[in-house]
Amino acid sequence: MVKGFSVLKPLDAAVLILLGALTVLSGAAVYSGGGETVTVKGPGERWIFPRSAGETLRVPGPLGETVVELKDGRARVLSSPCTNQICVAAGAIHSRGQWIACLPNRVLVSISGEAEIDGSAW
Repeated sequence: MVKGFSVLKPLDAAVLILLGALTVLSGAAVYSGGGETVTVKGPGERWIFPRSAGETLRVPGPLGETVVELKDGRARVLSSPCTNQICVAAGAIHSRGQWIACLPNRVLVSISGEAEIDGSAW
């Protein structure tokens, strides 16, 4: 045995294995998209779907209907009655923290890590 060098004891090895397993599980939880939701808010209404949902939603607003599509883990505005069509041109969102807004029609589409429990729709 080399002086100043100690061998791992069984408890040390168990702690290292446990930390390694926790690291792998944490990474899987963060990068798997598990628990992510798509929230669609319109005037006085809110819908919450798992990010994996396949839905086409018609959201009524002051200008008319905004059509939101959820497909293949992505969300996008297919059509809206607003004049500039910035929400449609934004394309699809797919990651936590991304959002699309149609301000004239008061519609917001966002992806978050968990469903909002408190708060109000516009």
